[in-house]
Amino acid sequence: MRLIPTRAWAATILFAAFAALPLIAGALEDSYLIVVATRILAYAIAALALDLILGYGGLVSFGHAAYLGIGAYAVAILNRAGVTDLGLHLLAAILGAAVFALVTGAISLRTRGIYFIMITLAFAQMAYFFFVSLSAYGGDDGVTLRARSTLFGRPLLEDDTALYYTALVLLLGLYLLAVAITRSRFGRVLTGARENPVRMRAIGFSPFRYQLTAYVISGCMAAVAGVMLANQASYVSPAFMNWHRSGELVVMVVFGGVGNLLGAVAGATIALLLEEWLAVLTDHWPILFGTVLILVVLYSRDGLAGFFRRRS
Repeated sequence: MRLIPTRAWAATILFAAFAALPLIAGALEDSYLIVVATRILAYAIAALALDLILGYGGLVSFGHAAYLGIGAYAVAILNRAGVTDLGLHLLAAILGAAVFALVTGAISLRTRGIYFIMITLAFAQMAYFFFVSLSAYGGDDGVTLRARSTLFGRPLLEDDTALYYTALVLLLGLYLLAVAITRSRFGRVLTGARENPVRMRAIGFSPFRYQLTAYVISGCMAAVAGVMLANQASYVSPAFMNWHRSGELVVMVVFGGVGNLLGAVAGATIALLLEEWLAVLTDHWPILFGTVLILVVLYSRDGLAGFFRRRS
């Protein structure tokens, strides 16, 4: 799948806007804007990870929040052990997510449809209750980080702007990686397996291996989001991997447009901004948010990305 010029321009504009946001926040003297934007970037990474398997592999995972939790707890556990380097935190998160995704994915991918959704949810809930049982890390109450991850041996990420730009660099890098994957032969086989697995097997490809590989890659990407969320909040709890969180990720992808990587990033951004703005208006903001989501789904099957594409 080629990255068409229109989408390339849209990506350039979106990431340029992200890059300029700290300057805007400084001009407005609103430091909270940086905090919210960092959270948005972290969830954009998670939505991007989910869209890789949902939009291109047809795999509706309702347990991807488990990888957010694995990434977050990698920070908490290593931090408690005195290991504070961000690179090591990311490495531990990726390795932990890869092992979990490889084992659970190998089992889950032997099912299809609603059964795949339910088994991914079941594995995520198993991970959730496992971390609830870890009394050394606060159990259900979670644990507060002593400090954020260090970068190059220095506490650079204690500065909110530095943390924001670190999250932005990770999002940009993972977005380009996801685009490269979907444009490659691997991506085309993954899409073919979604459309017609029988035909793919007939021409010599094993859908299972491609889907499992994509599932592991997606889980590792989501774990990176967990690392950034832990640093942004300076707090980790099993709530990071609650099934509600998985549902929120699915909503973000649907909101932006399934099968559109940039749409996943935009969907996470707009969904979280709507959440912030509607919460100011009323305590019953989920009703308004749900209404907006229904309208988007009814009038644009491809989410916001499809809505804007038809008007371009």
